[in-house]
Amino acid sequence: MADPPDIFLSYSREDARDVERLASALQAAGYRCWWDRELASGVHYLSETEAKLKAAKAVVVLWSKTSITSHWVADEAAAGRDDGRLAALSFDGSMPPLGFRQFQVTDFSGWKGGTDEAPFRSLLRGLERIVPGVVAAPGADPVPPRAAVPPPGAQRIDRRMLLIGGAGAAAAAAVGGVVWLRSSGSGAKASSVAVLPFANLSSDAEQAYFADGLATEIRAALARNAALQVAAPTSSRAFRDHEEDAQTVGRKLGVAYLLEGSVQRSGTDVRVVAELTDARSGFSAWAQTFQRKIDDILVVQGEIAGAVAGALAVKMAPGSSVGGTTVVAAYDAYLLGQALFLSDAGEEADRRALAQFDAALAADPQYALAHAARSRTLAAMATLYSPADQLRPTYDAAIASAERAVALAPDLAEAQLALGFARCNGRLDMAGARSAYDRAAQLGAGDADVLVLCAFYLANDGRDSEAKAAIERAALLDPVNARVWRAAGEVDYAARRYAEALGRWQRALTMNPKLPEANATTGYALMLTGRPAEARAALLKESNLRLRLAGLAIVERRLGDDVAARKARDELTRTEGEGAIYEQAQIAAQWGAVDEALAALERAKSVGDSGLLYLKTDPFLDPVRQSPRYGALLKTIGFS
Repeated sequence: MADPPDIFLSYSREDARDVERLASALQAAGYRCWWDRELASGVHYLSETEAKLKAAKAVVVLWSKTSITSHWVADEAAAGRDDGRLAALSFDGSMPPLGFRQFQVTDFSGWKGGTDEAPFRSLLRGLERIVPGVVAAPGADPVPPRAAVPPPGAQRIDRRMLLIGGAGAAAAAAVGGVVWLRSSGSGAKASSVAVLPFANLSSDAEQAYFADGLATEIRAALARNAALQVAAPTSSRAFRDHEEDAQTVGRKLGVAYLLEGSVQRSGTDVRVVAELTDARSGFSAWAQTFQRKIDDILVVQGEIAGAVAGALAVKMAPGSSVGGTTVVAAYDAYLLGQALFLSDAGEEADRRALAQFDAALAADPQYALAHAARSRTLAAMATLYSPADQLRPTYDAAIASAERAVALAPDLAEAQLALGFARCNGRLDMAGARSAYDRAAQLGAGDADVLVLCAFYLANDGRDSEAKAAIERAALLDPVNARVWRAAGEVDYAARRYAEALGRWQRALTMNPKLPEANATTGYALMLTGRPAEARAALLKESNLRLRLAGLAIVERRLGDDVAARKARDELTRTEGEGAIYEQAQIAAQWGAVDEALAALERAKSVGDSGLLYLKTDPFLDPVRQSPRYGALLKTIGFS
């Protein structure tokens, strides 16, 4: 990303020739200037202009007979005036409009373009007070070039999804450095849109959660409309602070439109700028600035979603606001909780997220989305942090919150998904989770995150055609998310389509070479297709110790090295203990120890090992599949 400008130039189109001369002179004097000629073709006009206006150290306004009637120039001048960044000049002697006449206006009517002329020197003296230390004094060394702003840090791992692992481990997937190109933007569905992250222009950087949350909630409202195809959050966030034009971003995301914007909070006021760009042409399709009190933010959110749908010739679905709130304090706490949970910053952040969801519910006990988020957070905490004696109570609380969310908003996909997930992982109750997952898949057909978890459930339940349809839809909505392609591979693996699974996992690893679990599952599939040496190499790259050791114990035996196989199994038992009972059963089954494998599976059921959710489709358990004990275990878990 380029350095922020020293000067933002505000003017009307009729004065473009004068502003070009002025910009050249200011740049020659050592200032970095920005004016809207700098916008690349197809770049989002409003959000880019707003961001540059906010970032600039000074706002130089060119008053003229045309600019004094421009609302855009007045808004930009007000931004400079209100925080002491304003400098003004006039090329035609025009008087500034009311509200700006108390500020000195430098007369540039006779200026020929020289940097040593009196009007320009006067402007420089005024700018030196606003942006000190930029212009070199006579005889001094030239101003050195400024260091480039370092690129933003790697995107945090997305905690939105908790894919089920053998010991209930959380998925840890992030978008990597490679972006997979989809079909050209011109071929995208006309009612397809990506909501990119909104910029936080508030003076308080900690308000970023509010800007991100507003964009997320607008995206969610749009995604609930079956007539729209809405790109998923992870793929959309991959283009935060992008420098590419709209056509390029639209092509990569496979959408026809991009919604971008900015949010600025100040006390009880909030200013939201939103712009919808046609990614096929690069031109703006709709733009609006909302200057409201914070109490009206929920109305603004709905207005933006409605305007976007209208611009795409689609009516907003009646249920687009299902499960929401009308209490701004509840909404604000919910957004902050979401930001904390998705930060993947560990147990403390998760507990703070839970406290925010509790605060949201204290402000509005009927807020179904907050109940669903509370359930999801409790399920994560049970999975990741709870000691054995707290595991069941924490999951019970997660189920209770999800049931409350469903009672309040039965048509809320997030509520049904939370209920299905908590019942599956907390009680190993596939039958009890079935109706919730099925309803979530129906309601969340426009939400990739919902579809991924539903596909995972469906695949493990042996419902391959439904799982495949769900994951293909998720990949369409979230094309640059490595986690989606990993899940797609798991769907193929459960259906014994090993070659297809390997292709999906290779794609995921190309996007993110450090993607947990993908190397292990690649190794598993290679073993099952008779390529043990390649499988061993893949397993050695796996970061998940439990999966790596389990796989090595199996593949080393296939390679004829019993010593190495036993060493891997013993290390698994020593390091993972009761957390790897399911993997111990896999190893025993593959080693031909049928009774030992069945005993381990029964013990896994008694301790609640969520690896048993793979029981119906796991190829490593084929050697014990015909046992009556195995069939009885399937029934106790509720597999159909």
